[in-house]
Amino acid sequence: MEDIDAIALLQDPVRRRLYEFVAAQGRDVGRNEAAEAAGVARTLAAFHLDKLVGAGLLEAGSRRLTGRSGPGAGRPAKVYRASAAERAVSAPARDYRTAAGLLAEAAEMAGLDMEVQDAARRKGRSLRGPSGSCGDLDGVEGVLAARGYGPVRDEDGGVVRMRNCPFRAVAEQFPPLVCGLNLALLEGLVEGSEVRVRMDPLPGWCCVAAEKSKNNED
Repeated sequence: MEDIDAIALLQDPVRRRLYEFVAAQGRDVGRNEAAEAAGVARTLAAFHLDKLVGAGLLEAGSRRLTGRSGPGAGRPAKVYRASAAERAVSAPARDYRTAAGLLAEAAEMAGLDMEVQDAARRKGRSLRGPSGSCGDLDGVEGVLAARGYGPVRDEDGGVVRMRNCPFRAVAEQFPPLVCGLNLALLEGLVEGSEVRVRMDPLPGWCCVAAEKSKNNED
């Protein structure tokens, strides 16, 4: 399916609510949970969820939602998660990814890691807004959400991890350079706030995590 056709599917309000809910969870979501969140019947949710899978916007699998195994654990249920595939539409067509890849390759070959990080840190500072600081973890989380990182709090609420890396395509080609850029960008963002960022790569997640600075803990 063409990117423009896949994105057009999200014009349907129910389909969009289902997609946004599943994408926001960062885990497998069953049909019943998704239907309840979207305020629709399970059968309608299943129809739209499978449409999103067909478009490549979601991925489907199956597992037992009871958390049990063996006899009496019940049949595996169909579950959904956000797809790692990227969809983008530009009119007329643009190819910024190739340009970004070429620039990253040139910077890496020239050993410009520190210069790239300095530029990223300056850009991060410019994202803080007129107050000059993001303040606390809530403020940083809001900026990260607006920038497409898909921030998620851990169970204790003290660490923010990010489901999405906005630079994923280039980061996969040049991980040291781009992950360093990403860390520096977010370091610039959190300067003057109660938050610090650190490298904490986990499979399927952005390489950087944010948490309350130890200097500001009670």
